[in-house]
Amino acid sequence: MVILHGLFGSSDNWMTQARMLSENFSVYTLDLRNHGLSPHDPIHTYEKMAEDVRMFVLSQAIGPVVLIGHSMGGKVAMLLACSHPELVEKLVVVDIVPKRYAPHHDQIIQGLKAMPLSTLSSRQEADLFLSNYVKDAGVRQFLLKNLNRDAQSGFSWKINLAVLAESMDEVLGNPLSGKMFLGPSFFLFGSRSEYYKKGDEEIIRSFFPEAEIDFLETGHWVQAEKPEAFVARVKTFLN
Repeated sequence: MVILHGLFGSSDNWMTQARMLSENFSVYTLDLRNHGLSPHDPIHTYEKMAEDVRMFVLSQAIGPVVLIGHSMGGKVAMLLACSHPELVEKLVVVDIVPKRYAPHHDQIIQGLKAMPLSTLSSRQEADLFLSNYVKDAGVRQFLLKNLNRDAQSGFSWKINLAVLAESMDEVLGNPLSGKMFLGPSFFLFGSRSEYYKKGDEEIIRSFFPEAEIDFLETGHWVQAEKPEAFVARVKTFLN
């Protein structure tokens, strides 16, 4: 099983869920390029991210795999499944639809860019500063997991913020034009999330005709808000 995180996320965000899933599966949680511990690169496209994952699967000789992706990671997972179905046994996509989304990260990016890294004295100070841009405390805590603190050089971002900001049009787009995955797939959404709109099931099944679609009573971070229910639902699909 290979797990891919969303925008501004990292493999750290999946540790709880990965531990629960590891009772039944071998689990790999990957940092996508320009995130976490993975290399920074000036090219941040779905094609390149899907190729990164493909090369990982081949290098570990673990395919075909169960592929799980949330948000941006969900689009990467969808693209890999459609482009290389021989590598994907089953697909789980969390709170994202294969469609173009309207811009909605502007305030987040503005706040992250404005963060006074050179003068920060604590994460609490960073949270207070970011509250001017991001009102939801849970979202702020998620974003601030990208802060790295070094005893010598102070605070810095783990993410490649400049490249991610420049790549927003790519991230918001749909990489699946003309592609389909005919294998088993499961799309799990938060019922309070704005990432799913009525009628999106038709879009999903135009690319994934065998798709199962379900909801949990959460917002966008389905797996973080209800980890036990999330894992239980995923296991039901996989079994």
